[in-house]
Amino acid sequence: MIVQTLAKTDIAEKTGLEAVFHSKILLFGEYGIIKNSMGLSIPYYDYSGALSFITDENSEDEMVVASNLALKTYAGYLWGLRKDDELLFDFDLVRFENDVSDGLYFNSSIPQGFGVGSSGALCAALYNQYAINKIGQTNLSSDEMMMLKKIFAQMESFYHGKSSGFDPLICYLNVPVLVESKSQFRSISLPENKSGGGSVFLLNTGNPSETEPLVKWFGEQYKESGFVRQFKECFIPYNDACITQFLTGETQAFFTSLYKLSKFLFEHFNPMIPEAFKEIWLKGLETGAYNLKLCGSGGGGYLLGFTQDFENAKKHLPNYNIKEIYRL
Repeated sequence: MIVQTLAKTDIAEKTGLEAVFHSKILLFGEYGIIKNSMGLSIPYYDYSGALSFITDENSEDEMVVASNLALKTYAGYLWGLRKDDELLFDFDLVRFENDVSDGLYFNSSIPQGFGVGSSGALCAALYNQYAINKIGQTNLSSDEMMMLKKIFAQMESFYHGKSSGFDPLICYLNVPVLVESKSQFRSISLPENKSGGGSVFLLNTGNPSETEPLVKWFGEQYKESGFVRQFKECFIPYNDACITQFLTGETQAFFTSLYKLSKFLFEHFNPMIPEAFKEIWLKGLETGAYNLKLCGSGGGGYLLGFTQDFENAKKHLPNYNIKEIYRL
């Protein structure tokens, strides 16, 4: 990776809540993961967050106060699960609620609604700090990985209505994870950065998105037999081929599969592409200078770009905020 880990925040160090959790990027698998396709997610170290306490210096900061209030609501969600005997793990709710009353908040640089794991990092931080007999972060068995995924799916469902649990899992483990199916996933090492001109990059749309309505839209579409057939016969094979070829370094085959995936998303997930970015999405398909895909749920936030020539891609996108995150 060409990005670097951020240092722990000063506030986190002062309060003793030292665990910092980084953002993540789902390179492939948006929506497909919940329908048993493959997925590939990586940590993204440019953004991070840590639990902290409100101080005199930030007590009037609107974002800090809003975070604290949101945690109060989240505590109610967890209490409700416990009351209904549905909470999947032992969580120290009393200590959590007391800390929230004392000004606990999530001190985060991760933008919300941009598809890079703001809620995932928060869930990872809360689990790490308040879970009793928590599952660790290294040398995990397949059963432990599966249990963590279930726990995080339940925790993050508060924010999205439905969650696969993979985003918080990536943030918690801080390693790339390959999803082979709903019940098969493992940590992996990415191929070493190559010296060629190809890159994966983020394109900032400038506007956040809301995940829950987009997930509902997808659910409604998936009730239609034609959409289901196209999804199974096209999206899943294209998506899975991209992951396999990306990991094995089959560059030419990878970009062929990527073109097909990008075109499929443009044609069948068009409502999830911000209107102002549809023209450049299509331009990438037509020129071959780059290909775009959704980053997470879509609807705003970041888009993911892939190119065999990053300098050429920048020339085709002179007025857009793009950032290289991996070299191919």
